[in-house]
Order: sequence, then C-alpha cells, then structure tokens
Amino acid sequence: MAKAKRMYGCTDCGATQPKWAGQCPDCGAWNTLLETLIETPSPSKNTRSGWTGEQVTLKTLAQVSVEEIPRFSTRSQELDRVLGGGLVDGSVVLIGGDPGIGKSTILLQTLCNIAEHIPALYVTGEESQQQVAMRGRRLELPLDKLKVMTETCIESILAVASRERPKVMVIDSIQTIFTEQLASAPGGVAQVRESAALLVRYAKQNNTAIFLVGHVTKEGSLAGPRVLEHMVDTVLYFEGEADGRLRMLRAVKNRFGAVNELGVFGMTDRGLKEVSNPSAIFLNRAQTAVPGSVVMATWEGSRPMLVEVQALVDTSHLANPRRVTLGLDYNRLAMLLAVLHRHGGIASYDQDVFLNVVGGVKVLETASDLALMAAIISSLRNKALPHDLLVFGEIGLSGEIRPVPSGQERLKEAAKHGFKRAVIPKANASKQAPPGMEVVAVERLEQALEAFFVD
Repeated sequence: MAKAKRMYGCTDCGATQPKWAGQCPDCGAWNTLLETLIETPSPSKNTRSGWTGEQVTLKTLAQVSVEEIPRFSTRSQELDRVLGGGLVDGSVVLIGGDPGIGKSTILLQTLCNIAEHIPALYVTGEESQQQVAMRGRRLELPLDKLKVMTETCIESILAVASRERPKVMVIDSIQTIFTEQLASAPGGVAQVRESAALLVRYAKQNNTAIFLVGHVTKEGSLAGPRVLEHMVDTVLYFEGEADGRLRMLRAVKNRFGAVNELGVFGMTDRGLKEVSNPSAIFLNRAQTAVPGSVVMATWEGSRPMLVEVQALVDTSHLANPRRVTLGLDYNRLAMLLAVLHRHGGIASYDQDVFLNVVGGVKVLETASDLALMAAIISSLRNKALPHDLLVFGEIGLSGEIRPVPSGQERLKEAAKHGFKRAVIPKANASKQAPPGMEVVAVERLEQALEAFFVD
C-alpha cells in the first residue's frame, strides 16, 4: 500500500522540504512553500529497487484499438459543439469564468435535462439545496430526477458517488472542496490540487463524466495551481460582460475535440438559450452605413462567424496618441498602423485610434488585419463602406496580403447573409465565386486601399 507523506513544495523551483519555512532553502524565494502530499511505496518482500515483479504488457501502436470514443449529448447543441460532439464517459471538464457569468446556470440546466435519461448528481459547496432548487424553479427546469448534495469534503462526496453511481456529476466549485488528509484551509493550492486529483481518479475508474467549476483571478485566469488545467481533459472559459445578454463559451483545451471552439448563448430570464446563428446576432447593424464600420469573417473552432468591426480615429491632443482595442490584440494594431504609414502613405501618429468588436467577441486571428485596416481608413476619411461589403485577410510587414485558412467557407457564410462584395487575399480566391457575390482579390495593400472605396 502507498503511504502518503506530508511535505512542503516550493511553487517557484519545485523543491520539497520536510518542514515549512519562510524562505525556500534551494532558490531563496519567500513564502513559496505550500503543503502537499507525496505517496511513497511501502516496502514489500517482492520489491527490489522499486520493481514489484509484475509483468507489464506492451503493445505497438498498430495493435492499439482506435475505435471511436462513445459520446452522449448534453441536450444542448452549442455545449456539445464546444465539447467536440458530446460528453465522453470518464472525462473531466473544467469551466471557468467571472462571477455571475452563468457557470452554475448552464450546468444546472444541463444536468436537469440529462437527469431525465441518465443518473446525475449536482454537488454544491457554495449554495444550499434550497438556493439550487429556487434557481431551478425560476428557470422552469425539470427537477424530479436530479439529485443535489451540499458538501465540501471530498471523501464524503466520493463515498456518496460510489453509492449512487451517477453517470454525470457537477462540483460547484473546486475551490470550496477540501480533503481531510491536509490541514490547510479549503481553496489553497494543495487542497485544490489533491481534491482535483481524487476526482480525476474517480472519473477514470468509474467512467463518470465530471464538471468542475473554477474561480478566476483578477487577470481572468483560473485560480489555483496551474497543474489543475493539465489534470483535466477539457478547459472551457465563459466570455462576455456580466451585464450583457450574450455569453461565449470557448474551449481552450480539449483532448476529445478541437480547441478554440466557440458556443454562443443568450442570457434570458429563463436561463441561457442557445444562439444557433450567431452571425445574425452580431450583424444587427445600423440602417444607414456609417464611417468606421466593416464586417469581417472570423473562424471560430469549426465554423465561420461574421462580426462587425468598428473604428474611431480622431485628432489627438496628447503627446502620445491613445491606442485602445476591445476584443482585439493591441500590439497587432500598432503593427498595422506602422504598415499603413510605410506602404499606404497614411499617417496616424497624431490621431487617437479606438477599435471595437461588436458583441463582446474576442478576435485574435490574423485574418482580421485587412478588416481593421478598412475600418481605420473609413473613419479617418469619414467615408462609409458599403453595407454589403465583406473583408478578411492577413497583412504582412512588407504590405503583402497573405491568405487565411478556410477562405471559401467564410465566403459562403457571407453569401448566405446577403453580402454582395468581398475583398480577400488573391490566394483565397477560387475560379468560381459564390452566386451573387463579387470577389475582389488583392495582393498588396495599395490594391486593397483602391478596392475599399470603389464608386
């Protein structure tokens, strides 16, 4: 039997010490020693140099079975999309997001629908059973089959789970769970790591899918040890403003599907509702064309999505003009303004530049370069771009327009929403454009500037 030994590990260098100290003896860092448990094998008659004598079966990769991993639906198409097609038996999913963003709401909705068909257990360490029931009634969810439990001790939770044998289980939240093997307070690095390790082991041994709710720090990253994200199979982040009506659920890690997959939900008085056609939501534009507005096609996971990019360029009265981006990369904007000056002959060193992606979407791919450039020039010249114009493409430092992945799928998505004209990289242009759409293929920034404002 393995015996647990209590040690103190340094969060900076990883060295372990038998006793706590204010300063790590190895690296000299202060207040970095945290309590942890290390399992050491007990001596055995058959043990020699750590070998127990058991025979280990080895296989070649050709002998390993590659059957399709069975999945089951969460009864939510957007959540299934983010998970890679459904929930996998024995998988552990970590969901993070700001307070009030909708983490508990979507999990309660999902488990109430799943419990109609398979056993499910909702474990809450932050709320009482009455609070969970009140939310379920307010959202008009089926509450007859879902079992709920208020507990923070991981040993008690696993004992109940072993007796009830749920197929799906929710832990809300992992920061409130503690193990009796450690003396530190719940929420500490050691408590979160050891509790998560026990839950992951239980999930793999019993083929139980587990959702873990994680708190986030002020910087927006998951609170607790970084190893927590490596232990789980899938990491999902909720994006969006707490006072807004749109919520984006993004997969940043998925062992069973594509990363950066995006699910869009709308917050209503009846909980989170799926948005099956997000492009229609993000394209709710003004009736008349205004300067500084253009539509681009971004690629999120496995589907294209049309979003509106807005720019405001105004004369600056400061020594250092402001550069503000919302939903976009700030450093990318600085690079594009330099390219615009060098190869387009348009200076902005005395202008404040503000950029925004409508709807709270975060666009980090380089395919947004050409659309950002079009919006900036439109605002700078105070000349509106056509309502039915689509723009996408990457801009290089020498002024060339580079191709982007899945160009034809982006054009087809725009054609479905009535766009009649598109300015795209020449390498993304095909011999036959989508019906009813004029495609303008450009190779250089100079050609793109001429194509934007064709009368």
